[in-house]
Amino acid sequence: MLIPFRRVLLTAIRKHNCRLFSDSFSSRKGLVLGVYEKQSDNDGIHFTEAAATFDRSGPPLKKGKSRIFYGLHQDFPSVVVVGLGKSGTGVCGKENWNKCKENVRGAVSVGCRQLQDLEVAHVEVDPCGDGQSAAEGAVLGLFEYDELKTKKMVRVSTQPYGSVDSAAWQKGVLYGDGQNLARQLMEAPANHITPTVFANTIEQKLSPFAHKVAVYKRPQSWIEREQMGAFLSVSKGSEEPPIFLELHYKGSLDSAQPPLVLVGKGITFDSGGISLKPSSGMDAMRADMGGAATVCSAIVTAVALKLPINIIGLAPLCENMPSGKAIKPGDVVRAKNGKTIQIDNTDAEGRLILADALCYAHSFKPRAIINAATLTGAMDVALGSAAAGVFTNSDWLWERLHKASIVTGDRVWRMPLFQHYTKQITESALADLNNIGKSSRSGGACTAAAFLREFVTADHWAHLDIAGVMTNKEEVPYLRKGMSGRPTRTLVEFVAGLASEP
Repeated sequence: MLIPFRRVLLTAIRKHNCRLFSDSFSSRKGLVLGVYEKQSDNDGIHFTEAAATFDRSGPPLKKGKSRIFYGLHQDFPSVVVVGLGKSGTGVCGKENWNKCKENVRGAVSVGCRQLQDLEVAHVEVDPCGDGQSAAEGAVLGLFEYDELKTKKMVRVSTQPYGSVDSAAWQKGVLYGDGQNLARQLMEAPANHITPTVFANTIEQKLSPFAHKVAVYKRPQSWIEREQMGAFLSVSKGSEEPPIFLELHYKGSLDSAQPPLVLVGKGITFDSGGISLKPSSGMDAMRADMGGAATVCSAIVTAVALKLPINIIGLAPLCENMPSGKAIKPGDVVRAKNGKTIQIDNTDAEGRLILADALCYAHSFKPRAIINAATLTGAMDVALGSAAAGVFTNSDWLWERLHKASIVTGDRVWRMPLFQHYTKQITESALADLNNIGKSSRSGGACTAAAFLREFVTADHWAHLDIAGVMTNKEEVPYLRKGMSGRPTRTLVEFVAGLASEP
């Protein structure tokens, strides 16, 4: 019996009073099974190990498509079969990702969401030969931010079906939970996630690991003592006090191991300041702390995975608001390293708070520094939502970030750091630097990266501009519409790779 839509199913229940479905869906179990496409017209259907135990009748499924069956198995009244594409696929050089892993994530998410729509609360998932990717697809696909709604989605618990590497499955769950934490922070309204609430949320998430992680919520008085004039200039227009969040994770047995420093832009709401943004779409600027959200969530995940590496996380948190105290176009401020900055556009604020955080990052003598920020609309224009832009002075760092993104499917793409762009921001009438440069539109993502480079002396530094991947419309099939939490999993995978190196 094939009934693809819940409305048709419920109509059938009412019409025929079918005893099979008389119980509440929430008390029933569902199953997601994978099936591969035919390799050729003369080829038979390829089943996963779990699906091969079921009835093999029926036409093949295309990648990402699904069919639901009822009464197929006594333990699972609802069984969704999902298409995995062709078997045997691996890394695709043209697409720069592992096609098999992406197909598993996408297919499993489709099946889990279909059962969630049927209000099935307990779902077992075919690992489809890759338990980690299957778990990621299930966890990511089921997430929806509905905390402030009266009517909520059915909460679905998932577990693997059949034989599976439980460690791989659990790893996938943690990867998915990490990205969902970033999505939750980014999606929440700005009056619910203020700098203070953001810091408290991360502290709460890390509290079970207090023996390994130290959390410091630095107040404005500390920021002033550190002479972070650029950061303070952005925060002064808001009634919400700024916080400099600092996380220390000692995962390595070697306490002398230089730490990896991750820095995230934490503008919990960006109005543009005096250079006010257009009202259309301004509500999305509640997620302008996406850099801090992804960085902090990646650290929470790394800690949960017990990765043997030392990490320091830095997140300057504040709002960018217009008021009588706000910074004005034409003002000049002094950053922590002593460089003066002419503010010609108060909406180019992310680079200001990052400048001071990057200066501070060097005090830890780091192994490498990576910062993430929803920094420029120009990045969205350049790459759209296909990949996060990476600006780096280190081939060593780029290779590891790129390798991690191939595994996660959450891609990155290298962008230029030419001196051409540096000249755009160092020729300033009133100060050492100009926060938008001579050409505010052309190469905007590149001039912003060049600005940040003025505050970096480390040999291994990378700036991830994640503005283009901030939201998901329909591009990533295993994410619902809304804030994406990208590239949290890529950061986690990068950290895991670095931790495994000598």
